[in-house]
Amino acid sequence: MSLESEAGLAGDVLPGALSDALHAELVAFRRDLHMHPELGNQEFRTTAAIKERLERAGLRPRVLAKGTGLVCDIGLTEGRRPPVPLLALRADIDALPIPDTKTDCSYRSTVPDRAHACGHDVHTTVVLGTGLVLADLHAKGLLPRPVRLLFQPAEEVLPGGALDAIEDGVLKGVGRILAVHCDPRVDAGKIGLRHGAITSACDRLEVALDGPGGHTARPHLTTDLVTAVARVAVDVPAVIGRRVDARAGLVLTWGRIESGHAPNVIPQHAELSGTVRCLDLEAWREAPDVVHAAIDEVASLHRAKSEITYVRGVPPVVNDKESTELLRRAMAARRGRDSVESTEQSLGGEDYSWYLEHVPGAMARLGVRKPGERTVRDLHQGDFDADEHAIKVGVEMFTAAAFLEPNAVPE
Repeated sequence: MSLESEAGLAGDVLPGALSDALHAELVAFRRDLHMHPELGNQEFRTTAAIKERLERAGLRPRVLAKGTGLVCDIGLTEGRRPPVPLLALRADIDALPIPDTKTDCSYRSTVPDRAHACGHDVHTTVVLGTGLVLADLHAKGLLPRPVRLLFQPAEEVLPGGALDAIEDGVLKGVGRILAVHCDPRVDAGKIGLRHGAITSACDRLEVALDGPGGHTARPHLTTDLVTAVARVAVDVPAVIGRRVDARAGLVLTWGRIESGHAPNVIPQHAELSGTVRCLDLEAWREAPDVVHAAIDEVASLHRAKSEITYVRGVPPVVNDKESTELLRRAMAARRGRDSVESTEQSLGGEDYSWYLEHVPGAMARLGVRKPGERTVRDLHQGDFDADEHAIKVGVEMFTAAAFLEPNAVPE
């Protein structure tokens, strides 16, 4: 199908438009997930709910090896090689360990200190809805290519459940993988796209500093550990900024500092923890050595012994050109070219990046802001919510992508 012909397509011409009845069902499904959020690797109820609905549609989902998350193929005969590489659609299914602070909401979380405050319930519902639409099209002989649905657990747990899913073989036979992530800065009915890096690398850092301790009257006779930890907190980010090209966007930000118990006692132990984020993939690969060296140098200057735990998180999500264009064409075919806007690279991390180390793909930012609403409910905040029209938008975009994917029909 040419770009010219796609530009004139309406949603009711290209197969895969979402019916009002199914949209209502999907909204109810999303609200049920929202009321029952589960943390990473604990998503047993969520997994069971997805599995039951897919099986009711005549599909045969497989639960992943660790007991949560699942994978499901549509249009592929079991035991046979696909005629063309599979198009995979990925959703993350876990929630966050924060309280739901929404008021006047009938579907707020029923689990204390747990909330779907990152939109994973929307991602899950979009991929489920796409699967139900594509299953119906396949039953009618209209599905042009096999599609794999991937419901991944533990996205919020570094280094991410994607690594376990990949080890479980979810990318076998896959030629391309697509995903969406809710964006409360974009109106529902639109998506944000970017070719190249769209998120950043994100690692976790834990630092312990030790010294002999002593009296605050005689800091010259010991290691002034409070000063040492303060200098590490302030100086290390500055040192890193002079060791790496500024365009790489390597940033160390502390989230916790602890030391001492009394005003007149120099403590023996101090701790810092934070995150390392990086815009550039190559700089991210060098980041552990750079960070280690900077911490050791500053700590040694103040006679403190340092112990560093650097936990590798995720690399940046790097959208490849063809996959980004596929999402653009799919959205334009459904809702016109004005429904796609450019987006910036964020400093957030996403373990979807691990899939892109193996196969090409792209992630779109799915608009979830109610058009005209001035208040932005940011991600990872207890009052986050989404305009549920975004579910219909995501489903129809993904179903369009299945039809517009290059080489969708074998030669």
